[in-house]
Amino acid sequence: MTRPCDLDAIEARKLIGNKELSPVELTKSCLEQVEKINPSINAVVAIDEDDVLKQAREAENEVMSGAELGMLHGLPTGIKDLNIAKGLRSTSGSKIYENRVPDYDDSVVKDIRDEGAIIFCKTNTPEFGAGGNTKNKVYGSTTNPFDTEKTPAGSSGGSAAALATNMMPLANGSDYGGSLRTPAGFCGVTGFRPSPGLVPATEASVGLNPFSVQGPMGRSVSDTYLLLQAQVSVNRLDPFSSLDSFSMPEELVGADLSKVKMAFSPDLGCAPVDNDIKATFFKKIETFKSNFHKADQCEPDFLDIHNCFEIIRGFNFVASHKEKFDNSRELLGPNVIDNVERGLQYSLADVSWAHVMQTKIYKSFRNFFNEYDVLICPAASVSPYPHQQLFIDEINGEKMPTYMRWLSLSYASTMAIPCVWALPCGLDHREMPFGIQLIKPAGNDIELSEIAKSLETILMKNQTTKRPIPNII
Repeated sequence: MTRPCDLDAIEARKLIGNKELSPVELTKSCLEQVEKINPSINAVVAIDEDDVLKQAREAENEVMSGAELGMLHGLPTGIKDLNIAKGLRSTSGSKIYENRVPDYDDSVVKDIRDEGAIIFCKTNTPEFGAGGNTKNKVYGSTTNPFDTEKTPAGSSGGSAAALATNMMPLANGSDYGGSLRTPAGFCGVTGFRPSPGLVPATEASVGLNPFSVQGPMGRSVSDTYLLLQAQVSVNRLDPFSSLDSFSMPEELVGADLSKVKMAFSPDLGCAPVDNDIKATFFKKIETFKSNFHKADQCEPDFLDIHNCFEIIRGFNFVASHKEKFDNSRELLGPNVIDNVERGLQYSLADVSWAHVMQTKIYKSFRNFFNEYDVLICPAASVSPYPHQQLFIDEINGEKMPTYMRWLSLSYASTMAIPCVWALPCGLDHREMPFGIQLIKPAGNDIELSEIAKSLETILMKNQTTKRPIPNII
């Protein structure tokens, strides 16, 4: 018999609307799953069970009274611990904010709550989202539900691990250098990096930063798209939020892939990728490429992507964290310190060069899509690795020059301003989850979502590419 916590978000919301499933019943099932699974996963790091049940009872009363219901009504939703949530310990994974319990929601959480979601818990993240391994000095490590000795990646690792183990039907994430996409790939779930401003965020220290975005996560494209619909709004405090006329279809019907021109690349021409991951990627591509109008192995020219990324990221870290670095360095973890120190080494000339280079990368990327409708590459350059290891420092015998280099499969497209779906695509050579990225230039969110919906249907029909389920459930 299916437990309520095992239901897809779309199905659970439909049953709630039809008075066939109580939000209290669903919430209690999710709480039971957290009690059962979380001690070995450590994905959920702050939860107020009394308040969660109070929210659920209020949601149930609204259903029974015939009130107008939001699109997420009664659905327990995890909130990444980089976000501010009223009444929930909100640490950003840092000892600096270890005891912060705010009395308000940030704009992202407010939009989710306003659509009827139950703000269920906070999910773990590395300090200030810095790093591809979800561990910090406040809560420790989150583990991968497919192998608890390994990492779920980061920085949305808590959200990805919680979703994979059915602790909640939906969770939010955020993404800069792959913070949403890599955990989705490592945990066998789905995530979407939207165009800048589509999901407005108002808390950033640097408002003119199109590289860091908020986005939804789920166990399917349809579930993730449901959360996206709730997150999309116009908020003028986000300088990229200006889509007054933007409308989204209520549900995705899928694209006709026989008319879609697909490019695929194991490494985007610039990223170090483990040879076994490359081999796995090519095997996966062979199972579905015939469904497209054409499928060519090629990629945009990402030019001097690595130096460009490091300089601009360094600038943003100095702007966001130098005061903490100066006044509370002893409380900070190594990744934040490393980013700030690197950033301080750059000159105005370096920053100017990087922005000129980023513009060239952006134009090269845009021109590539005059010929192709979607670009597909792996979600991560390596298989999930031990969570005790802070980052990947070597690939194929090559030493990585920075702790971020192994994430360049994601940050390369970030610098070109994309929208990106991360989809599960079976298991890799080590029997761990394998994911793929579907990439288009920003502004093509709906078109890309329709492609993702159709490809997901094909992937789920094949045992070698369907979404894997952890045994721990």
